[in-house]
Amino acid sequence: MSLSHTLYCPYCNEPIEITIDPSVPSQSYIEDCQVCCRPISLDVEIDEDGGVEVHAATEDEA
Repeated sequence: MSLSHTLYCPYCNEPIEITIDPSVPSQSYIEDCQVCCRPISLDVEIDEDGGVEVHAATEDEA
């Protein structure tokens, strides 16, 4: 099972949708923006209740 989450690209500010694996409570990875194709550094935290917190940053902010 996976979760969908919408966030705004830190480069172009367009909404993008990412897919999150809820079986891993703490994740860090790079995913390219679906609009401007720039690399976004993502930090994902999933709490015990299934709440998702995503921090998206440009490569130089990460």
